[in-house]
Amino acid sequence: MIIIENIIGQHAEQAASLWAQRDSLVLDDPPDLEAGAAIDHRLEISLDGLRVAGTGAWPCVIALYEAFPGKGELFVVSWTAIEFENTDYVAQAVEIGRNAIEGPGGLLGALAWHTPRQIAPWVRAWIDARDPFKRFLGVSACIEHSVDPKLLLPLRLRDPDASVRAASLRLVAKLGRADLAAEVRNAGADEDPQVRFWAAWALSELGSGDLALPELRRAAMQGDDNTLNALRAAVKATPVKEARSWIGSLYSLPQTAFLGVRAAGMLGDRSILPWLIDQMDNPALAVTAGASFLELFPEARQESDLFTNDPGEAGPRFEQFFGDRAERVPLAGKILEWGRRQGHFE
Repeated sequence: MIIIENIIGQHAEQAASLWAQRDSLVLDDPPDLEAGAAIDHRLEISLDGLRVAGTGAWPCVIALYEAFPGKGELFVVSWTAIEFENTDYVAQAVEIGRNAIEGPGGLLGALAWHTPRQIAPWVRAWIDARDPFKRFLGVSACIEHSVDPKLLLPLRLRDPDASVRAASLRLVAKLGRADLAAEVRNAGADEDPQVRFWAAWALSELGSGDLALPELRRAAMQGDDNTLNALRAAVKATPVKEARSWIGSLYSLPQTAFLGVRAAGMLGDRSILPWLIDQMDNPALAVTAGASFLELFPEARQESDLFTNDPGEAGPRFEQFFGDRAERVPLAGKILEWGRRQGHFE
Protein backbone atom coordinates (compact mmCIF):
# COMPACT_ATOMS: atom_id res chain seq x y z
CA MET A 1 0.00 0.00 0.00
CA ILE A 2 2.79 2.41 0.88
CA ILE A 3 4.50 1.72 -2.46
CA ILE A 4 1.25 2.44 -4.34
CA GLU A 5 0.73 5.68 -2.41
CA ASN A 6 4.28 6.74 -3.22
CA ILE A 7 3.71 6.10 -6.92
CA ILE A 8 0.45 8.06 -6.87
CA GLY A 9 2.21 10.85 -4.97
CA GLN A 10 4.95 10.97 -7.59
CA HIS A 11 2.40 11.31 -10.39
CA ALA A 12 0.62 14.07 -8.47
CA GLU A 13 3.82 15.97 -7.72
CA GLN A 14 5.00 15.73 -11.31
CA ALA A 15 1.62 16.89 -12.65
CA ALA A 16 1.63 19.85 -10.25
CA SER A 17 5.15 20.84 -11.27
CA LEU A 18 4.45 20.49 -14.99
CA TRP A 19 1.24 22.51 -14.85
CA ALA A 20 2.94 25.27 -12.87
CA GLN A 21 5.73 25.38 -15.49
CA ARG A 22 3.18 25.46 -18.29
CA ASP A 23 1.17 28.20 -16.61
CA SER A 24 4.30 30.29 -16.09
CA LEU A 25 5.23 29.99 -19.76
CA VAL A 26 1.74 30.93 -20.90
CA LEU A 27 1.66 33.94 -18.55
CA ASP A 28 5.16 35.05 -19.52
CA ASP A 29 5.70 38.30 -21.42
CA PRO A 30 5.36 37.52 -24.24
CA PRO A 31 3.71 34.12 -23.75
CA ASP A 32 5.77 31.13 -24.85
CA LEU A 33 2.85 29.13 -26.21
CA GLU A 34 4.99 26.59 -28.07
CA ALA A 35 6.98 25.67 -24.97
CA GLY A 36 3.74 25.52 -22.97
CA ALA A 37 2.18 23.17 -25.52
CA ALA A 38 5.30 20.99 -25.46
CA ILE A 39 4.63 20.25 -21.80
CA ASP A 40 1.08 19.06 -22.45
CA HIS A 41 1.99 15.50 -23.42
CA ARG A 42 4.14 14.94 -20.34
CA LEU A 43 1.44 16.45 -18.16
CA GLU A 44 -1.20 14.17 -19.63
CA ILE A 45 0.99 11.13 -18.86
CA SER A 46 1.17 12.18 -15.21
CA LEU A 47 -2.58 12.73 -15.09
CA ASP A 48 -3.07 9.28 -16.59
CA GLY A 49 -1.31 7.90 -13.55
CA LEU A 50 -3.94 9.53 -11.35
CA ARG A 51 -6.72 8.21 -13.60
CA VAL A 52 -5.43 4.66 -13.20
CA ALA A 53 -5.27 5.08 -9.44
CA GLY A 54 -8.96 5.95 -9.34
CA THR A 55 -10.50 7.55 -6.27
CA GLY A 56 -7.56 6.24 -4.25
CA ALA A 57 -5.65 9.22 -5.64
CA TRP A 58 -7.82 11.70 -3.75
CA PRO A 59 -6.17 11.44 -0.29
CA CYS A 60 -2.77 11.75 -1.98
CA VAL A 61 -3.61 14.93 -3.90
CA ILE A 62 -5.18 16.50 -0.81
CA ALA A 63 -2.08 15.66 1.23
CA LEU A 64 0.10 17.15 -1.50
CA TYR A 65 -1.85 20.43 -1.46
CA GLU A 66 -1.76 20.61 2.33
CA ALA A 67 2.01 20.18 2.23
CA PHE A 68 2.60 22.54 -0.72
CA PRO A 69 -0.40 24.85 -1.29
CA GLY A 70 0.69 26.16 -4.70
CA LYS A 71 -1.21 26.80 -7.91
CA GLY A 72 0.10 23.58 -9.49
CA GLU A 73 -1.10 21.54 -6.55
CA LEU A 74 -4.49 23.29 -6.73
CA PHE A 75 -4.70 22.30 -10.39
CA VAL A 76 -4.10 18.64 -9.50
CA VAL A 77 -6.71 18.67 -6.73
CA SER A 78 -9.28 20.33 -8.98
CA TRP A 79 -8.51 18.16 -11.99
CA THR A 80 -8.84 15.01 -9.91
CA ALA A 81 -12.14 16.08 -8.37
CA ILE A 82 -13.67 16.80 -11.78
CA GLU A 83 -12.15 13.71 -13.41
CA PHE A 84 -13.90 11.39 -10.96
CA GLU A 85 -17.14 13.42 -11.15
CA ASN A 86 -17.47 13.28 -7.39
CA THR A 87 -19.75 15.96 -5.96
CA ASP A 88 -18.01 16.01 -2.58
CA TYR A 89 -14.55 16.20 -4.15
CA VAL A 90 -15.59 19.05 -6.43
CA ALA A 91 -17.15 20.95 -3.53
CA GLN A 92 -13.91 20.54 -1.58
CA ALA A 93 -11.84 21.71 -4.55
CA VAL A 94 -14.03 24.80 -4.90
CA GLU A 95 -13.49 25.71 -1.26
CA ILE A 96 -9.75 25.18 -1.58
CA GLY A 97 -9.73 27.39 -4.67
CA ARG A 98 -11.79 30.04 -2.90
CA ASN A 99 -9.21 30.32 -0.12
CA ALA A 100 -6.02 29.64 -2.10
CA ILE A 101 -3.17 31.98 -1.21
CA GLU A 102 -2.14 32.31 -4.87
CA GLY A 103 -5.72 32.69 -6.08
CA PRO A 104 -7.97 30.26 -7.95
CA GLY A 105 -5.78 29.98 -11.07
CA GLY A 106 -5.14 26.27 -10.58
CA LEU A 107 -8.88 25.59 -10.31
CA LEU A 108 -9.53 27.62 -13.47
CA GLY A 109 -6.73 25.69 -15.15
CA ALA A 110 -8.42 22.39 -14.34
CA LEU A 111 -11.70 23.66 -15.76
CA ALA A 112 -9.84 24.64 -18.94
CA TRP A 113 -8.05 21.28 -19.17
CA HIS A 114 -11.20 19.19 -18.98
CA THR A 115 -13.60 19.01 -21.91
CA PRO A 116 -16.75 21.17 -21.95
CA ARG A 117 -18.85 18.01 -21.73
CA GLN A 118 -17.18 16.90 -18.52
CA ILE A 119 -17.48 20.21 -16.71
CA ALA A 120 -20.91 21.14 -18.09
CA PRO A 121 -22.96 19.88 -15.08
CA TRP A 122 -20.89 21.94 -12.68
CA VAL A 123 -20.80 25.05 -14.86
CA ARG A 124 -24.56 25.01 -15.39
CA ALA A 125 -25.06 24.87 -11.63
CA TRP A 126 -22.44 27.49 -10.83
CA ILE A 127 -23.22 30.20 -13.36
CA ASP A 128 -26.59 30.97 -11.78
CA ALA A 129 -25.71 30.01 -8.19
CA ARG A 130 -26.32 32.23 -5.17
CA ASP A 131 -22.61 32.05 -4.35
CA PRO A 132 -20.69 34.79 -6.24
CA PHE A 133 -17.47 32.74 -6.34
CA LYS A 134 -19.30 29.91 -8.08
CA ARG A 135 -20.83 32.36 -10.54
CA PHE A 136 -17.30 33.61 -11.22
CA LEU A 137 -16.15 30.02 -11.84
CA GLY A 138 -19.06 29.42 -14.19
CA VAL A 139 -18.34 32.50 -16.29
CA SER A 140 -14.60 31.81 -16.27
CA ALA A 141 -15.16 28.26 -17.53
CA CYS A 142 -17.24 29.68 -20.38
CA ILE A 143 -14.32 31.98 -21.25
CA GLU A 144 -11.88 29.08 -21.36
CA HIS A 145 -14.10 27.07 -23.71
CA SER A 146 -15.76 29.93 -25.66
CA VAL A 147 -19.20 28.81 -24.53
CA ASP A 148 -22.08 31.28 -24.79
CA PRO A 149 -24.45 31.16 -21.78
CA LYS A 150 -27.02 33.01 -23.92
CA LEU A 151 -29.62 34.83 -21.80
CA LEU A 152 -27.57 34.45 -18.62
CA LEU A 153 -24.75 36.62 -19.95
CA PRO A 154 -26.60 39.97 -19.68
CA LEU A 155 -27.55 39.01 -16.13
CA ARG A 156 -23.95 38.30 -15.22
CA LEU A 157 -22.88 41.65 -16.73
CA ARG A 158 -25.12 43.24 -14.08
CA ASP A 159 -24.05 40.82 -11.33
CA PRO A 160 -23.79 42.22 -7.79
CA ASP A 161 -20.24 40.86 -7.58
CA ALA A 162 -17.49 42.86 -9.32
CA SER A 163 -15.34 39.84 -10.14
CA VAL A 164 -18.29 38.24 -11.95
CA ARG A 165 -19.00 41.44 -13.88
CA ALA A 166 -15.34 41.70 -14.92
CA ALA A 167 -15.23 38.07 -16.07
CA SER A 168 -18.48 38.53 -17.96
CA LEU A 169 -17.00 41.45 -19.88
CA ARG A 170 -14.11 39.24 -20.92
CA LEU A 171 -16.58 36.62 -22.06
CA VAL A 172 -18.53 39.15 -24.14
CA ALA A 173 -15.30 40.06 -25.93
CA LYS A 174 -14.26 36.43 -26.38
CA LEU A 175 -17.61 35.60 -27.96
CA GLY A 176 -17.79 38.80 -30.01
CA ARG A 177 -21.26 39.56 -28.60
CA ALA A 178 -21.61 42.98 -30.26
CA ASP A 179 -25.32 42.92 -29.35
CA LEU A 180 -24.22 43.60 -25.76
CA ALA A 181 -22.09 46.64 -26.64
CA ALA A 182 -24.50 48.99 -24.86
CA GLU A 183 -24.16 46.94 -21.66
CA VAL A 184 -20.38 47.05 -22.05
CA ARG A 185 -20.42 50.84 -22.47
CA ASN A 186 -22.54 51.15 -19.32
CA ALA A 187 -19.96 49.09 -17.44
CA GLY A 188 -17.42 51.79 -18.29
CA ALA A 189 -19.00 53.86 -15.50
CA ASP A 190 -18.84 51.04 -12.96
CA GLU A 191 -17.68 51.88 -9.44
CA ASP A 192 -15.09 49.09 -9.55
CA PRO A 193 -11.82 49.91 -11.38
CA GLN A 194 -11.35 46.32 -12.55
CA VAL A 195 -14.78 46.33 -14.15
CA ARG A 196 -14.10 49.68 -15.81
CA PHE A 197 -10.86 48.34 -17.25
CA TRP A 198 -12.37 45.15 -18.65
CA ALA A 199 -15.25 47.16 -20.08
CA ALA A 200 -12.73 49.32 -21.96
CA TRP A 201 -10.80 46.23 -23.05
CA ALA A 202 -14.01 44.55 -24.25
CA LEU A 203 -15.01 47.64 -26.23
CA SER A 204 -11.62 47.54 -27.91
CA GLU A 205 -12.06 43.86 -28.79
CA LEU A 206 -15.52 44.60 -30.16
CA GLY A 207 -14.12 47.24 -32.49
CA SER A 208 -14.98 50.36 -30.51
CA GLY A 209 -11.57 51.00 -29.03
CA ASP A 210 -11.80 54.72 -29.79
CA LEU A 211 -14.43 54.98 -27.06
CA ALA A 212 -12.18 53.15 -24.62
CA LEU A 213 -8.81 54.82 -25.24
CA PRO A 214 -8.79 57.17 -22.21
CA GLU A 215 -9.45 54.30 -19.80
CA LEU A 216 -7.02 51.95 -21.56
CA ARG A 217 -4.22 54.51 -21.51
CA ARG A 218 -4.90 55.30 -17.87
CA ALA A 219 -4.84 51.61 -16.99
CA ALA A 220 -1.60 51.12 -18.89
CA MET A 221 0.07 53.63 -16.58
CA GLN A 222 -0.99 51.89 -13.36
CA GLY A 223 1.76 49.26 -13.32
CA ASP A 224 -0.55 46.48 -12.13
CA ASP A 225 -1.71 43.13 -13.52
CA ASN A 226 -3.72 44.90 -16.21
CA THR A 227 -0.84 46.93 -17.61
CA LEU A 228 0.13 44.66 -20.50
CA ASN A 229 -3.46 44.00 -21.56
CA ALA A 230 -4.20 47.71 -21.39
CA LEU A 231 -1.07 48.64 -23.31
CA ARG A 232 -1.80 46.13 -26.06
CA ALA A 233 -5.44 47.14 -26.35
CA ALA A 234 -4.52 50.83 -26.48
CA VAL A 235 -1.98 50.22 -29.26
CA LYS A 236 -4.47 48.07 -31.17
CA ALA A 237 -7.22 50.69 -30.89
CA THR A 238 -5.05 53.59 -32.07
CA PRO A 239 -4.14 54.45 -35.69
CA VAL A 240 -0.46 53.64 -36.27
CA LYS A 241 0.73 57.23 -36.61
CA GLU A 242 -1.06 58.29 -33.44
CA ALA A 243 0.14 55.15 -31.64
CA ARG A 244 3.75 55.96 -32.47
CA SER A 245 3.28 59.47 -31.11
CA TRP A 246 1.76 58.15 -27.87
CA ILE A 247 4.51 55.57 -27.50
CA GLY A 248 7.07 58.35 -28.02
CA SER A 249 5.45 60.38 -25.24
CA LEU A 250 5.69 57.39 -22.90
CA TYR A 251 9.33 56.85 -23.80
CA SER A 252 10.20 60.50 -23.21
CA LEU A 253 9.40 60.32 -19.48
CA PRO A 254 11.70 58.37 -17.13
CA GLN A 255 8.80 56.92 -15.15
CA THR A 256 7.04 55.53 -18.24
CA ALA A 257 9.96 54.89 -20.60
CA PHE A 258 9.77 51.13 -19.99
CA LEU A 259 6.13 51.19 -21.14
CA GLY A 260 7.14 52.98 -24.32
CA VAL A 261 9.78 50.34 -25.03
CA ARG A 262 7.29 47.53 -24.44
CA ALA A 263 4.55 49.16 -26.52
CA ALA A 264 6.97 49.67 -29.41
CA GLY A 265 7.24 45.90 -29.77
CA MET A 266 3.47 45.64 -30.12
CA LEU A 267 3.42 47.55 -33.41
CA GLY A 268 4.89 44.60 -35.32
CA ASP A 269 7.71 46.66 -36.86
CA ARG A 270 10.87 44.51 -37.00
CA SER A 271 12.96 47.42 -38.24
CA ILE A 272 13.23 48.74 -34.69
CA LEU A 273 15.66 45.95 -33.74
CA PRO A 274 18.75 48.24 -33.61
CA TRP A 275 16.84 50.66 -31.37
CA LEU A 276 15.69 47.82 -29.09
CA ILE A 277 19.28 46.61 -28.75
CA ASP A 278 20.28 50.12 -27.64
CA GLN A 279 17.58 49.99 -24.94
CA MET A 280 18.94 46.66 -23.71
CA ASP A 281 22.06 48.48 -22.49
CA ASN A 282 19.90 50.38 -19.98
CA PRO A 283 19.14 48.22 -16.91
CA ALA A 284 15.83 50.06 -16.35
CA LEU A 285 14.64 49.26 -19.87
CA ALA A 286 16.36 45.97 -20.62
CA VAL A 287 13.59 43.60 -19.47
CA THR A 288 10.85 45.26 -21.53
CA ALA A 289 13.23 45.62 -24.48
CA GLY A 290 13.84 41.88 -24.29
CA ALA A 291 10.09 41.19 -24.18
CA SER A 292 9.52 43.38 -27.24
CA PHE A 293 12.37 41.61 -29.02
CA LEU A 294 10.83 38.18 -28.39
CA GLU A 295 7.43 39.38 -29.53
CA LEU A 296 8.88 40.63 -32.81
CA PHE A 297 11.29 37.71 -33.26
CA PRO A 298 9.70 34.64 -31.63
CA GLU A 299 12.15 32.40 -33.49
CA ALA A 300 14.89 33.77 -31.23
CA ARG A 301 13.51 31.64 -28.38
CA GLN A 302 15.34 28.73 -29.98
CA GLU A 303 18.66 30.34 -29.05
CA SER A 304 19.79 29.52 -25.51
CA ASP A 305 22.41 32.24 -25.03
CA LEU A 306 20.54 35.47 -25.85
CA PHE A 307 19.14 35.94 -22.33
CA THR A 308 20.39 35.33 -18.82
CA ASN A 309 18.66 34.88 -15.48
CA ASP A 310 21.75 36.32 -13.78
CA PRO A 311 21.65 40.12 -14.33
CA GLY A 312 25.28 40.35 -13.24
CA GLU A 313 26.26 38.54 -16.44
CA ALA A 314 25.10 41.63 -18.35
CA GLY A 315 27.52 43.85 -16.44
CA PRO A 316 28.10 45.62 -13.10
CA ARG A 317 25.39 48.22 -13.74
CA PHE A 318 22.83 45.45 -14.09
CA GLU A 319 24.06 43.69 -10.96
CA GLN A 320 23.73 46.93 -9.02
CA PHE A 321 20.29 47.75 -10.47
CA PHE A 322 18.69 44.33 -9.94
CA GLY A 323 20.49 43.35 -6.73
CA ASP A 324 19.35 39.90 -5.62
CA ARG A 325 16.35 39.86 -7.94
CA ALA A 326 16.35 37.13 -10.57
CA GLU A 327 15.24 38.61 -13.89
CA ARG A 328 15.44 37.41 -17.46
CA VAL A 329 17.77 39.99 -18.97
CA PRO A 330 18.69 40.19 -22.67
CA LEU A 331 22.37 40.21 -23.56
CA ALA A 332 22.61 43.08 -26.03
CA GLY A 333 25.90 41.98 -27.59
CA LYS A 334 24.72 38.46 -28.27
CA ILE A 335 21.42 39.68 -29.70
CA LEU A 336 23.35 42.04 -31.98
CA GLU A 337 25.41 39.08 -33.22
CA TRP A 338 22.25 37.03 -33.68
CA GLY A 339 20.61 39.82 -35.67
CA ARG A 340 23.61 40.03 -37.97
CA ARG A 341 23.63 36.28 -38.53
CA GLN A 342 19.96 36.39 -39.39
CA GLY A 343 20.44 39.24 -41.86
CA HIS A 344 18.39 41.80 -39.96
CA PHE A 345 20.99 44.56 -40.44
CA GLU A 346 21.39 44.33 -44.20
